Amino acid sequence: MKNQHLKNLIELNIGILFISTSGILGRYISMPPPITIWFRCFLAAIFLGLFIWYKKIDLRIINKKDFKTIIISGLLFGVHWVTYFYALQLSNVAIGMLSLFTFPVITALLEPLFFKTKLNIKHVFLGGIVLVGIYFLTPEFNLQNNYTLGVIFGLISSVFYALRNILLKQKIATYHGSMLMFYQMITITLVLWPAFFIFDVTPSNHDWSALLTLAILTTAIGHTLFVMSFKNFSVSTASIMSSTQPIYGIIFGIIFLSEIPASKTIIGGFLILLTVVIESVQIKKR
Repeated sequence: MKNQHLKNLIELNIGILFISTSGILGRYISMPPPITIWFRCFLAAIFLGLFIWYKKIDLRIINKKDFKTIIISGLLFGVHWVTYFYALQLSNVAIGMLSLFTFPVITALLEPLFFKTKLNIKHVFLGGIVLVGIYFLTPEFNLQNNYTLGVIFGLISSVFYALRNILLKQKIATYHGSMLMFYQMITITLVLWPAFFIFDVTPSNHDWSALLTLAILTTAIGHTLFVMSFKNFSVSTASIMSSTQPIYGIIFGIIFLSEIPASKTIIGGFLILLTVVIESVQIKKR
């Protein structure tokens, strides 16, 4: 039993580690984010499709309402990824990932609107801490500053990610995680296809290698391992552990891109990640 628990723990951490590579890959790829995300989803859909075929996972959707929810969640997921990659390109790995990780508190603040539950005053308090953290991340409130724009795009990305997760919350119990990811990848691929008529696409050799890594390692394997971990760990436990993603991402940024975060970024990041841990612990207690 101990060996199995250790194996499950290692798989969860590998999934989180792989997902956290999105930061450096988003900075490394030189193409416009809509094109990058199209390739990411197209390639990921192929590998997820092969995995689903190998595992004989059922792709049937029970009713039209579920189909509509899955499609809308895919659209939200696509906007989340595109804005997140714009945040990375405009700022750096640390600011892009940390501004995105406001999504757990944003989720807690938005959930009462969807599930008609009472707003928890603790979530308002945590939201205040997040705002202070964002203040430290932002060098100046000037839209001419790329770092400020990076934070704004990161926050927009976190809102769409929170909305996507809220929509899928009740569907994960009915459908396999890989099946949901597969349909979302197909949706994003179809919607972003017109981007090829808008942007100039000239991928370099290093872009192709990074895209394959992003599609296979980060998306297909990383996200699948993370979703599959819900069978062995509570969502709250997985959420607490996933708060290490920006830390992994920043370390990758230092090693591969020589991006050393400023002291203010570290303070802001600490405050944001503190709210993630507090909210996750509160969920576990409830």
